[in-house]
Amino acid sequence: MPPLRLLFALLFTLGFTLVSHAADKPNVVFILVDDLGWTDLSSYGSDLYETPHVDRLADQGMRFTSAYAACTVCSPTRASIMTGKYPATLHITDWITGHLKPYGKMAIPDWTKYLSPDAYTLANALQDAGYRTAHMGKWHLGETEEYWPENQGFDINLGGWKVGQPQRNETARGYFSPYANPRLDDGPDGEYLTERLADEAAAFIEQNKDRPFFLNLWLYNVHTPLQAAADKIAKYEAKVFPDARHRSATYAAMVEHMDDAVGKVMATLERLNLAENTIVIFTSDNGGLVDNRSKNTVTLNAPLRSGKGDAYEGGVRVPLIVRYPGKIPAGTRSSELAISPDFYPTLLSLTGIAPAVNADFDGADLGPVLTGAAQSTGRDAVFFHYPHYHTEGATPYSAIRKGQWKLLQFYEGSRVELYHLARDPGESINLAASNPAKRDELFADLQAWKIETDAQLPSLNAEYSPEREETFRIGAPIE
Repeated sequence: MPPLRLLFALLFTLGFTLVSHAADKPNVVFILVDDLGWTDLSSYGSDLYETPHVDRLADQGMRFTSAYAACTVCSPTRASIMTGKYPATLHITDWITGHLKPYGKMAIPDWTKYLSPDAYTLANALQDAGYRTAHMGKWHLGETEEYWPENQGFDINLGGWKVGQPQRNETARGYFSPYANPRLDDGPDGEYLTERLADEAAAFIEQNKDRPFFLNLWLYNVHTPLQAAADKIAKYEAKVFPDARHRSATYAAMVEHMDDAVGKVMATLERLNLAENTIVIFTSDNGGLVDNRSKNTVTLNAPLRSGKGDAYEGGVRVPLIVRYPGKIPAGTRSSELAISPDFYPTLLSLTGIAPAVNADFDGADLGPVLTGAAQSTGRDAVFFHYPHYHTEGATPYSAIRKGQWKLLQFYEGSRVELYHLARDPGESINLAASNPAKRDELFADLQAWKIETDAQLPSLNAEYSPEREETFRIGAPIE
């Protein structure tokens, strides 16, 4: 055979082998909901919100009871999912672009305000393994285009850009078209954003039904502004009862919009006979928004304490459901600790993709726990680091959860709090003074972790002013 023809034959054979190998791999659908609290699903205990499609997902897979977002605000969690690293490792520790408390007691570090295009993301790994990759919805990992999804491993980007919420101004109507989003064409006047993203997701699945795909569906719901279809709001206004934990009809309607989107995606997978070979992950980027600023409650995370933008469980514990028929037993529940950087190594494990040679994940592979091959990952602790202030209540802090124990280190005044979460999920009884041995054990573990991750620390603020301490300087609309 002539050399040139032999070369083409070899290339064709190699290409056919790669395509055939990729075709055997499961599809991946990653649904990330914005600001969804730990109790904001029927299957997690809501007494108002209706989420039949997500609840069905839970019935078909594994539901975690001790899953955590990597941060109490969104951008760090999103970066953690994409890289398999803790926000502290990445130095992406606040929402982008964040806001300052210039006269507070502590000066915050000079943190990173973008996900580097040099990062080898989860999308890059799946793309290189032959997957068609699409991001749809919120991104919020950099102010300029070089940091947006199309430059982070995604073939398609619909709706992902610099902002953390739908815009409301002279050219945009929030969740209703027009959107004024440079990565999503406006729809018909009054179209609802989440329905549009669900339609786009269904179309992407249809277009790629004959090859493996990765759909990164990161919904803007249920982030503010609180907007929903009038008929859905009316439905929940009639349903709210005086002693309900959850009482916002508009927020309930937004949760239903989200659930409808999940239903649309799952129905498409089932119609195309793809549901059995698709891994579906459903979770949230941080805890539910309580809105401590205005006292106008959005949701409540009880029995957990507080919510988004605060140091306690309500700010970081989130729903997590994973479905993969034939691999993950249906209707199962796990109390294993899980956290955002786990998703990257877990998905590589479940899809059979070898990690990059230089991969150095902070997260654990949940695969053996999901499939029933093991009861635990062997990891005994997860960590949090937020060296910032937030208008919802957080002051600079770091934290560790180890077993049922949780320790928080607050940098203002060097305060330490210790809680036993099984006995006190609301973090109301500080045991730091009464159990010094456990306090010192967790404190030492936390300090070692901060050194290991090169965590940036706050420092005493030379500009501290008691009279102006509560002044916030906003670098972007408050997230």
